[in-house]
Amino acid sequence: MRESSTPTLTPREVGTIMTVSTDIATVSGLPSVGYEELVKFPGEVFGIAFNVDKKEIGVVLLGEYSHLHAGDEVERTGRVMDIVVGERLLGRVIDPLGRPLDGKGSIVSSKSLPIERPSAHIMDRAPVKVPLQTGIKVIDALIPIGRGQRELILGDRQTGKTAIAIDTILNQRDYNVLCVYCAIGQRASAVARTIATLREKGAMEYTVVVVTEGNDPSGLTYIAPYAATSIAEYFMESGRDVLIVYDDLTNHARAYRELSLLLRRPPGREAYPGDIFYIHSRLLERATHLLKELGGGSLTALPIIETEAQNISAYIPTNLISITDGQIYLSPSLFELGVLPAVDVGKSVSRVGGKAQLTAYRGVAGDLKLAYSQFEELEAFTRFGAKLDENTHKIIEHGKRIRSILKQPEFSPVPMLEQIFILLALDANLFDSVPLDRMADAEHSLREAVTDIPAEVRERFNADVELNDKDREIILEIARRTLEHFQPESKTEDKSKPESKTQVKTRREK
Repeated sequence: MRESSTPTLTPREVGTIMTVSTDIATVSGLPSVGYEELVKFPGEVFGIAFNVDKKEIGVVLLGEYSHLHAGDEVERTGRVMDIVVGERLLGRVIDPLGRPLDGKGSIVSSKSLPIERPSAHIMDRAPVKVPLQTGIKVIDALIPIGRGQRELILGDRQTGKTAIAIDTILNQRDYNVLCVYCAIGQRASAVARTIATLREKGAMEYTVVVVTEGNDPSGLTYIAPYAATSIAEYFMESGRDVLIVYDDLTNHARAYRELSLLLRRPPGREAYPGDIFYIHSRLLERATHLLKELGGGSLTALPIIETEAQNISAYIPTNLISITDGQIYLSPSLFELGVLPAVDVGKSVSRVGGKAQLTAYRGVAGDLKLAYSQFEELEAFTRFGAKLDENTHKIIEHGKRIRSILKQPEFSPVPMLEQIFILLALDANLFDSVPLDRMADAEHSLREAVTDIPAEVRERFNADVELNDKDREIILEIARRTLEHFQPESKTEDKSKPESKTQVKTRREK
């Protein structure tokens, strides 16, 4: 047996470390290495070839590098960075290299995909028509998101950006949408809190969490969203609908700027390199809705970006606004006033718009944004103490009810059927006589009354057909009966309360 075996020679291309600095190593040798190829260092540390120059290679390190020294051997791998994909990732917490962080053992999968992949061709994409229900009334009604869309969430620190993304993930349980949550350079405590919320609400069953923390190497932070997108694309190409959240791309841009400056790439506007636009555009272009012939899957992206002092015209926010299909802007002033979620309807937009809403929903939400914007303008005008005519007073009172209805607690998504019911009642001015301090109770009662709507009418909501006049009248009659109990006492007689002596005397005199 030994005599029949033939030894084979396997050529290896080996280089040498010249210098090691923060998250970066310069390497000599490796003449055939390609851009973004994976190279291997001693101690199972990997790096990505970023700068490929004549005399040396700039490598971004993807792990702990304190043991590396000048003169150490570096080896080519002949492949680009990839990530394990598959059904086994659902419910798991991993880092961008595919290593588990949840203590549930290693992830066994026979398939992996490169983290950098070309986006789908234009001819392979289908129109965005199916809604992605967030469960957040102000978004579903005024800034609708479609499956395959890219909708930017932006605002200052602590205005509720992550809360909107988590609420959207929680709402996908009944819609058969898989979710990927990518935490980019976040604090460990914030990530732990988010994962605990997803577990508590039962959302981890259909969610993959990809994590890099603030103390991780910049290289890991840089590759995190690309790795998460490849995981999401695997499900999309299997014909599934997927939602991916990038939380947040501010940290991603900072990590790329740090790497670029360490590699001596020339800085540009706000010290970001000129290709920062390209790294985000090639990431977000991968979100799409595929043709039926290719499985009909979709990948919806919700990138999050942080603004400073409400400056949405800064370099990175304007880049992402131009790449995405709309934005949801969160206002600190609304947040301070307790209008939660603090969505500024005037600065928020969805470029897909009503095309991504069900027909029944579009019919009740069509004029809502105009009515709300008109109210906000008039409300600002009334602060000067101007006298109001009766019509203006009605518009303002109706607008206050719209604002009250659009308020929503955290982690409590509202089903689509209940949203339509509430908005129909709002559109018919049935809330206008309800006192503002009883609006929350009135809305709660209306949501419970959804079960009174006949089953055939409820089916038409989901069948994407327009509601006829008879359906509307049935629904509004149920709404009127429900809201009767919330009218002011002066307008509704309460027979159960005994009359006071003064009331009896007044009635006798009459």
